[in-house]
Amino acid sequence: MTRSPYELSTTPDVVERLHPRLRTYFGAIPPGHVGRGDGVFDVVGTPRRWLWPVLALFARDAVMFPVWERQVPFTVENQPARVGRGSSLEARVAVRAHRTFHLRSGDRTMVDAITAEPDGLVDHLGRHGRVSARLRVEVDADGPDAGALRLVSTRVAFRALGRGWSLPALIAPRVTLTERFDDEADLQRVSLVLTAPIVGTLYRYEGAFRYVIAPDEETGTR
Repeated sequence: MTRSPYELSTTPDVVERLHPRLRTYFGAIPPGHVGRGDGVFDVVGTPRRWLWPVLALFARDAVMFPVWERQVPFTVENQPARVGRGSSLEARVAVRAHRTFHLRSGDRTMVDAITAEPDGLVDHLGRHGRVSARLRVEVDADGPDAGALRLVSTRVAFRALGRGWSLPALIAPRVTLTERFDDEADLQRVSLVLTAPIVGTLYRYEGAFRYVIAPDEETGTR
């Protein structure tokens, strides 16, 4: 079986430190299957309404949305895929995720694709992947977050005018994503926070869900 982008971009000892249920979530999805989850986000978005016009621009490409809501039901679907950047480049093993937020104003879907690149794990955000973040993978062996996976962005880039541009570290936003498994509640808990220098928190969501790998009845074997 092909290894997942997470397994390809880190060492086996890091994967071994993951909670067993998280190894399923971050492991390879078998051909002809998808990963599906449903749960509730305690919060989504930002209460800083002056940021909403900027978030509305990102919403056009299914990256972030100009909202601030609590107790938002959501679903997630992870599909094995291959993502290429440019016609001459070999497509890389990827996991493409669709997270659908059932907001009061209607459903909105966030799209991204995770790939293992030569310089590490990269998250390509939105339908077209114009914004990307290189991620550092961390898994604590002990302590309160033992077995949880933490992803921290180390570079944010965007594509424009036919080429890629990296944002300087002094102004680049920072993404911190934490996934952990709550044995007592039998739930996977997720927290994502997007921050920027001086400004602080720009966007976040956090909540819990249940997740299973199931046959892809819509498309069959890929």
